[in-house]
Amino acid sequence: MSSAPVAQLDRANGYEPLGCAFESHRAQVIFYSDWLNGRMVNKLNQEKYLREALKEAEKAYKKNEVPVGAVIVQDKKIIARAYNQTIKLNDPTAHAEILALRKAARKVGNYRLNDCQMYVTVEPCPMCAGALIWARAKELIYGASDPKSGACGSVINLFSEKKFNHHVKVTFGILEEDCRNLIQKFFRRRRY
Repeated sequence: MSSAPVAQLDRANGYEPLGCAFESHRAQVIFYSDWLNGRMVNKLNQEKYLREALKEAEKAYKKNEVPVGAVIVQDKKIIARAYNQTIKLNDPTAHAEILALRKAARKVGNYRLNDCQMYVTVEPCPMCAGALIWARAKELIYGASDPKSGACGSVINLFSEKKFNHHVKVTFGILEEDCRNLIQKFFRRRRY
């Protein structure tokens, strides 16, 4: 980096080719402080918990259920885990998210899970997204989008509806490739 004062470096921005980003020393310090303040730690935690959800999805895969897994975290501890069991239980509502929400509610002794995050391998359907709203979940983190029934933006977005009295924070794309590969492998296997 040049020894020019920060103000001069910032002015150099107008001389760059279109599409090139110039970062001043100040911008680099802000990014570095973001990293120190937890941005990277948060991403690593999200991956850690989503890997646990993937373990649940693998269980569903081995039992010939659609491989979706979910875990619910409260105070940095997993309090519930589940995987799809619609076939085994003969229950159209036995999605990983619903089963995990039921377990978590029993664990905390309350149907409201205000301070909980759900990690799920695939974007929730309308039923599961609605259940997250009713449970007052704090945050949803998911891996792969579902272009056929996703209710967090792929087909519809229940979380953007302003009339609901609770809004769930959504983060997506964490371990997306791993999550997508598992579900694609399952459906390829069923076709052949």
